[in-house]
Amino acid sequence: MAETRIEKDSLGEVEVPAGAYYGAQTERARRNFPVSGLRLPRRFIGALGAIKREAAAVNGELGLVPGELTAAIGRAADEVAAGELDDHFPLDVFQTGSATSTNMNANEVIANRAAELLGAARGSKRVHANDHVNASQSSNDVIPTALHVAAYTAVREDLEPALARLAAALEGRAEAFDDVVKIGRTHLQDAVPVRLGQEFGGYAQQVRHGLARLAAVLPRLAELPLGGTAVGTGLNAPPEFGPRVIARLAERTGCPFTPAANRFEAMAAKDAAVETSGALKTIAVSLTKIANDIRWLASGPRCGIGEISIPSLQPGSSIMPGKVNPVIPEAVLMVAAQVVGNDAAITLAGMAGNFELNVMMPLIAYDLLQSVTILAAAARLLADRCVAGIEANRERCAELVERSLAMVTSLVPKIGYDAAAEIAKESMRTGRTVRELCREKRVLPEAELEAALDPWSMTEGGIHAGGGGGG
Repeated sequence: MAETRIEKDSLGEVEVPAGAYYGAQTERARRNFPVSGLRLPRRFIGALGAIKREAAAVNGELGLVPGELTAAIGRAADEVAAGELDDHFPLDVFQTGSATSTNMNANEVIANRAAELLGAARGSKRVHANDHVNASQSSNDVIPTALHVAAYTAVREDLEPALARLAAALEGRAEAFDDVVKIGRTHLQDAVPVRLGQEFGGYAQQVRHGLARLAAVLPRLAELPLGGTAVGTGLNAPPEFGPRVIARLAERTGCPFTPAANRFEAMAAKDAAVETSGALKTIAVSLTKIANDIRWLASGPRCGIGEISIPSLQPGSSIMPGKVNPVIPEAVLMVAAQVVGNDAAITLAGMAGNFELNVMMPLIAYDLLQSVTILAAAARLLADRCVAGIEANRERCAELVERSLAMVTSLVPKIGYDAAAEIAKESMRTGRTVRELCREKRVLPEAELEAALDPWSMTEGGIHAGGGGGG
């Protein structure tokens, strides 16, 4: 059996692997762009398959493609959407900026698979990649549509549930730790007391705000430019084509996809993707704060802060026996760094909208979908393998509160700032606690002193009604 077959495109003949469903244009692109080995994500290819499936159905309804062909195209496109033909999408992310190569990759795979379903050979053009599969379409409206469909569904199906899970886990710890008073810290220095539950409630609110930020950008991501064809005018596509395909995509996915309010904006600019990436970056910043605080609070076990303990998951050193590291928070920090880097790349790529088309869409698609995917995974890991198992070291929390110089702060309204500062300096110099010095100096009657130095009373307030989170 021959190892290759000959396929043709407008530039002439090309040898293609005999078993490949793709054709000449894909093979040219495969040879032209041996850059990174990175391929567009599964969810993006799945979105392409879904678009081609619904486009075939509408083209059939409009009488633009014969029904026999649209049925075969639909079956083949469903296989692409389901991931059954992923091995036939070999192209590098770094390719032509419109991703025309990837659109033609999809067209060729679907055309050859559809021809096979009709009893014809691969390469026979019984089903034509351009005339039939790509009818009423252009790469310039298909690729941004696939980007939005893939990103929207990834956020809804993967990231939002993962963040909700993390928020719930943090809220659970906030409730469990509401009675644990610990020392607060500002500028990495001791501050007045706070409850451990209040800290975790703050973390939970950060994640809830992240969910709200995602919800705010989704309406722009739901706008699809399909039907604009090459430059937004809709040349070679019936006016009803785009809206009908988009309506079918909305029904298929359960997502509120709508025709873009202005197809020229939706095709020439990638502002919705840049905005979405900005929300993802903010979530990454929030997770960095949370993960860093957790690993600092758990530092030790004997020579660090040690106010909490986190689950021990694996040995932490190849040389130091018994060492256990905060591996999940560290993984989260690396994910956050990658998302921030992706956002920088997406921002720069978003600036590459020249006249009627952005020419960095494959990069935007890859980085945006990677950010969604790894943030979702990181949030799930942090929730399930770290936060859920965190325990408060109550004795350590109480010890550090009592030793803190900041305990003197509550005395300022009663004895004045200068007198309180002198007590703090003496405490620092002698190693004695604020409470011990105040008793010795009889700065207040005992009952009044005990009330003023009660750590719990110092933590009341700070959360307004309806604010939630360990109040």
